[in-house]
Amino acid sequence: MCHQTVSLIARHLEANGVPTVILGSALDVVEHCGVPRFAFVDFPLGNPCGKPWDRPMQTAIVTAAVGLFDSAPAPRTTLRLPQRWGEDEGWRDDYLAVREDDLVALRRKGEERRALRAQLRTEGRVRQG
Repeated sequence: MCHQTVSLIARHLEANGVPTVILGSALDVVEHCGVPRFAFVDFPLGNPCGKPWDRPMQTAIVTAAVGLFDSAPAPRTTLRLPQRWGEDEGWRDDYLAVREDDLVALRRKGEERRALRAQLRTEGRVRQG
């Protein structure tokens, strides 16, 4: 589920008396949606709890996020967590990078996806748009 959808669901839950904390990496999107409590980690999207199999990092991140239920001083509180993905910020150079070697495979997958969507649309199984 995308950050924007989760953020809007959180706002709805909060409006109906259910406290929420968002843990994520899309700072601009989540803050724009105005969630009550947001624990931000500057990590690659899809990895808000930390690196796979790094239990100490994951525990620290989740503990800090849950702590926002008690420590958030006001609505729209953002806690910027101190954890880093690596020793340097080199992951940013490779994140979502499309290399020349990948272009053929990506084009093929895109064509397959478009053909499937067209078939599903013909069968009435996909919204017209």
